[in-house]
Amino acid sequence: MITKNKYYDTILSNLNIIEMSHTGEYLYLFGPVHLPVDIEGEEVTFQWYTWFKHDVKLTKEELIEKLPFLKQNENQQSSVLIYGDIKHDPYSKVRFHSICHTGDIFSSKKCDCGPQLKSSLKAIYENKSGALFYLTNHEGRGIGLFSKAMAYSLQAEGLDTVEANLMLGYEEDTRKYDEAVEVLKFFRTKPIVFLTNNPRKIEYLMNHNIEVLSSERIIVNYNKHNENYIKAKVDRMNHIINI
Repeated sequence: MITKNKYYDTILSNLNIIEMSHTGEYLYLFGPVHLPVDIEGEEVTFQWYTWFKHDVKLTKEELIEKLPFLKQNENQQSSVLIYGDIKHDPYSKVRFHSICHTGDIFSSKKCDCGPQLKSSLKAIYENKSGALFYLTNHEGRGIGLFSKAMAYSLQAEGLDTVEANLMLGYEEDTRKYDEAVEVLKFFRTKPIVFLTNNPRKIEYLMNHNIEVLSSERIIVNYNKHNENYIKAKVDRMNHIINI
């Protein structure tokens, strides 16, 4: 148990509890943590928040007491990096970025995820306000890392990215954005500029009472390893990408 002292008070003051509007579940949001990020050689400090979902409502004190028993290491938690005055700036830019272990961490050229992550952070920084949500239950458009490896092996046999997911018994895209929407509403009620090539994301936001002032395309890195992947996103999923 954490001793109740000034350190305990620091943890307590940075905890927030968000009740999800449609499910009755709760998001436990912690932050901000000052996080220095490299943007093309320049050190930029973002405000980092992370959260997890739980079906039981706990007080802040109860959560801190139960923390060692929640086995957080067995599940990944999503995050958001916030820059500038996201609450009041009229043109804050927002990106919902799905985790990509191979692209974001290993810099794989089989997708365009890593470059999209970097260009989105740069766009938010240059705009002087915004938020990048990093969504950890979205690997492989929601199928998970293990199944994504299988999907890659099927793509090597000639299937495209959509066909591979369907062959494994999944839908073409199983991602949900409900948690990110709730956290976004916690930080901002004004319209947003949304960074995406995916019109389905825009439709989802608008259907969940997020006003999208405008959207901006994200430039992708096109190469021989990801050309079929990007082509499938355009042809099969209606992504707006110039190829």
